[in-house]
Amino acid sequence: MEFNQAARHPLAAESVAAGLRGQLRARSIAARLPADIPEQRLADQGLRADLAYELIHGHLMLDGNARLNLATFVGTWMEPEALRLMGECADKNIIDKDEYPQTTDLERRCLLMLADLWHAPDPSDAVGTSTTGSSEACMLAGLVLKWHWRQRQLGADAAAAPRPNLVMGANRQVCWDKFCAYFEVEPRFVPLGPDRLHLEAEAAAAHCDAGTIGVVGVVGSVVDGSYEPIAAIATALDHLEQRSGLAIPLHIDAASGGFVAPFNAPEWIWDFRLPRVVSINASGHKYGGVLPGVGWLLWRQDALLPRELRFDVNYLGGVTPTIGMNFSRPGAQVVAQYFNFVHLGRQGYRERMALLEAIACHLADQLAVLPPLRLVSHPLGQLPVFCLELEPRVRFWSVFHLSDKLRERGWLVPAYTLPPDQQHRAVLRIVVRAGFSRHMADQLLDDIVRAVAWFESLTVAMPEPMTHCSFSHL
Repeated sequence: MEFNQAARHPLAAESVAAGLRGQLRARSIAARLPADIPEQRLADQGLRADLAYELIHGHLMLDGNARLNLATFVGTWMEPEALRLMGECADKNIIDKDEYPQTTDLERRCLLMLADLWHAPDPSDAVGTSTTGSSEACMLAGLVLKWHWRQRQLGADAAAAPRPNLVMGANRQVCWDKFCAYFEVEPRFVPLGPDRLHLEAEAAAAHCDAGTIGVVGVVGSVVDGSYEPIAAIATALDHLEQRSGLAIPLHIDAASGGFVAPFNAPEWIWDFRLPRVVSINASGHKYGGVLPGVGWLLWRQDALLPRELRFDVNYLGGVTPTIGMNFSRPGAQVVAQYFNFVHLGRQGYRERMALLEAIACHLADQLAVLPPLRLVSHPLGQLPVFCLELEPRVRFWSVFHLSDKLRERGWLVPAYTLPPDQQHRAVLRIVVRAGFSRHMADQLLDDIVRAVAWFESLTVAMPEPMTHCSFSHL
């Protein structure tokens, strides 16, 4: 009755609301919470640790469920023992090698293991570093490519010197756009085609000239999960050198595939077995199985990393060598990477990648026979990742609507348009990672089947989807 009266009388409703605010304020005071907690400036008085935790914990409850996030390539699950190790190392700064020599030794072991995994001619002569992720690794690899190119230009007519450029497919990861913008290198994007969503060999060579600092080959495209034909690209660059004398180095961006290809395609040659490959990066926090963030960068031999890009500091106690672009960063993720190497070994990684591929293939094969979906890529023999698009006959809804519909069930499945030259096509991408089980895959299938049936029953067009809010960097 009181509610109905308040609803009929605005003044009464206002009075009830004021009373509720007063009660909440009283309860906040009783809990020693300030009535107002500013969000855009520091409060005059802080909160007790337990109250601050509850406040922030409640705020974060509306975040998505990381295990249901099929958009990201980044790991969202690790064994409890690994998480315990990470907690024990949370206060370790990997740059302080003098204070944390044992952590530094684990980093060294990881680099040697990766040099061996990626077939460096002499793993002990390979040189590299851990990084915050593949973006930092790509920046550093690109800088070294530019450094060597600039050294080759010494003595040439400065006025006639070409502008440096970097050749890559239009399916590149955005970190390469950043590298080119930050370090004044012209990006040369090789266009995609209807049946070719990654870089092809002859097209890569055709985009090279005297200003080319290198070509980026991708093992595990962010667009569709495919592997680029690295050996064919290397051969095309060999032929280019024979014709023109241009010696163009090849960097491999294996952010996702560096921990997959050695185990699901061991005979496929993409790494340091190719003499033209000078450097490789990978993300430990993707299929390396570590929570974010750790990346790895290796050069095939020590002589490829210029002395001018190696630095020493002596104010941390002892002389500390540093290669990466960042300085202070967590040591816990490096320890977690070593945990995975010791815990899984080659056999464990093989089994994990085989399982993820089997789950991804199960999903892809089931969805391929569901009208009106059709596969754009298939996960067999590539990353456990695939894309779907709608048949042209579909008029009343899009993959963006399907993505939004799946969010109602908690699934985060991204929809996006393809890169330039194929931007008229919109796809849905599914990324299968550790922690995503066959049972979860079947639940996703059921939800997609129900959603598609609902959309197919429409007799009028759906309104524009309520897509994802933008974020503004202040």
